[in-house]
Amino acid sequence: MHTIAPTITPSVTTPLPSTDATVLSTRAAQVLRMLALDEDLKWRVPQDPVLGRLARKVAQRFVAGETLTDALERAEHIRTAGHRVNVEYLGESCRDARRAVAETEVFLDAARLLPPGCSISLDLSHIGLAVDEELALTNASRIAQATADSGREMVISAEGSDRTDAVLAVHRALCRRFDHVGITVQARLHRTAGDLAELLALPGRIRLVKGAFLEPEAIAHPRESPALATAYLTYAEQLADSGHLCSFATHDWDLVRHIDRHLGGKGRGTAPWEFETLLGLGSDRLDAMARHGHPTREYVVFGTEWWLYVCNRLAEDPQRLLQALVDAAS
Repeated sequence: MHTIAPTITPSVTTPLPSTDATVLSTRAAQVLRMLALDEDLKWRVPQDPVLGRLARKVAQRFVAGETLTDALERAEHIRTAGHRVNVEYLGESCRDARRAVAETEVFLDAARLLPPGCSISLDLSHIGLAVDEELALTNASRIAQATADSGREMVISAEGSDRTDAVLAVHRALCRRFDHVGITVQARLHRTAGDLAELLALPGRIRLVKGAFLEPEAIAHPRESPALATAYLTYAEQLADSGHLCSFATHDWDLVRHIDRHLGGKGRGTAPWEFETLLGLGSDRLDAMARHGHPTREYVVFGTEWWLYVCNRLAEDPQRLLQALVDAAS
């Protein structure tokens, strides 16, 4: 007796309507940002024998490595390509005072060992802000002194809006003693219009980013909103026209080209502005702006606490999840 196999008709996958695809991408980004806020996962994922190995492959696209030596090697490569470098040691939301002090030592080593022209960035919550504002100021002052001694800029990174007041307070305190300490502002936050006006009266570079954190619409423009692009360009033009030291940190081609046109399509080595992109994203933008004569900088991160950072990078563009899948399987 013969068994007749049923006929199987291949299914035809119907593409999602564009509106459905947009909603799905938005939800995927929100999930990734929620994962980025899970401080427990930042320890568990890298240490997991299976997930850690796969996630580390994904992280290699965005992270120079886990040690300062890795960052030094990448910095030299970027400088050879003609770009400046900004280096950050990953580790936000450190909630142990002793560890915050110990982590500060890594930044001091970076200030001493990085090649000329390399700036240092840091999350204040990495060096004590999540414990006590005074502890953060003490440790940040040590790093500020070390970077001043080595002739390099120091830039405070942006954090969630619940920490913005404390971050700006520490920055103001540092500016009373130092003139080389910069600050990062997020175009997404509605409060940035007022904050920027005050920051223009202080020394130090102002680094303009879109902002990657999970925030309610009452506090921030949605990442996908046209209002965010409008806000970014408004602040970028304000910075450009002010003559203040600034960095336009974005991978958005439309924004990069608009700012380039606003600057006249040409730059000079001594310009107070620079175009900046993150490692693994936008090196073609840097090359293009460098050809126009603009100062350019690539942002390099290193450390073992890369999980939250990588989640935020993927959340900025859910299409990067496809590349992450390829990287994990490589």
